[in-house]
Amino acid sequence: MEKIIDDRFAALLHHRAAHLGKGEPLAPPIVSAATYHLPEVEGASHVYGRSSMPTWDGLEDQIAILEDAPTLALPSGMAAIAAALFATLGAGRKAIIPSDGYYTTRSLAERFLKPYGVEIVEVPTVAMAEADVTGADVVFVETPSNPGLEVCDIAAVATRVHLAGGLLVVDNTTMTPALQRPLDLGADIVVAADTKAPSGHGDVLFGHLSTRNDTLMQAARDWRKLTGAVPGAFEAWLVHRGMETLDVRLERMCRSAGVIAERLVAHPSVLSVRYPGLKDDPSHAIASRQMSGFGFLVSFILRDAETAERFLSTCPYIAQTTSFGGTHTSGERRARWGDRVPEGFIRLSVGCEPLGPLWTAIDEALKQ
Repeated sequence: MEKIIDDRFAALLHHRAAHLGKGEPLAPPIVSAATYHLPEVEGASHVYGRSSMPTWDGLEDQIAILEDAPTLALPSGMAAIAAALFATLGAGRKAIIPSDGYYTTRSLAERFLKPYGVEIVEVPTVAMAEADVTGADVVFVETPSNPGLEVCDIAAVATRVHLAGGLLVVDNTTMTPALQRPLDLGADIVVAADTKAPSGHGDVLFGHLSTRNDTLMQAARDWRKLTGAVPGAFEAWLVHRGMETLDVRLERMCRSAGVIAERLVAHPSVLSVRYPGLKDDPSHAIASRQMSGFGFLVSFILRDAETAERFLSTCPYIAQTTSFGGTHTSGERRARWGDRVPEGFIRLSVGCEPLGPLWTAIDEALKQ
């Protein structure tokens, strides 16, 4: 697995080389044109900015190397989720979604899919592999789940969904295609928020959808074009630049997260810890089979909301932000958003800080 990932990142870094002419820039240019020279439409590489842009093309080619699948660039992770769901569902159809995943997915289903006649069934992530998928047109899973880090067996779910005649969509935001490839495990569509680790610097909203099914890709592409849910060229350029350092950033982030998780387990102020890399974690066995790393997210519970807020405000190396996957370690008390978690639940996204100073700061803040 490690060699495969290494080969893909090497290809990713040089994916433009074969198309470069003498004197052309190594970095992709930012082309933000909405209109193109069209003396005739036949054979034109680009027609209108709502359909495609050269800068999107470069990023889609780049992400496709990691996903090993055609890829569609979208303006946010939620745009990718919406593209997958609206391209595959309609009135009279049924979708199963996680009851403990990213809350905005549930909000989208409640606010728009249900009124449009889609039956929505919520199932916990850990129960997805045994859930009754009879009659489900789409099963949507998020693994590991955000923020609880629950894991389900993607291959097992895919087998049951396909036998029942449905499609499996996997939100792979927490892992990225560098650490987990749902399409290899049987998923029909994978979506992700590249706002997180792929861009890595907290300065852009972006998402993507990948699939090896031409019909599904065309449906998602049509949805992007007809709804106008399109990304900007500068945003695509930022993600392209961030992707080039994803491998090295993940190496430090995941290694530090593993050490911090083990130390949190032993800390007297911490009630419980979830991290797939912990050998005693309920998700460890499945995670070991389907991931090439255990990620940079750690969740843990402190005594109450006041204790959690005091910890977050005291630690100088934790940015209090609602996103994750950046170079800066960030933390958040997720109950404030209505997630179904204890009041003292913290989602910690480990960044690129040196481990020594980072852990010292966390330890001292916990003691206070």
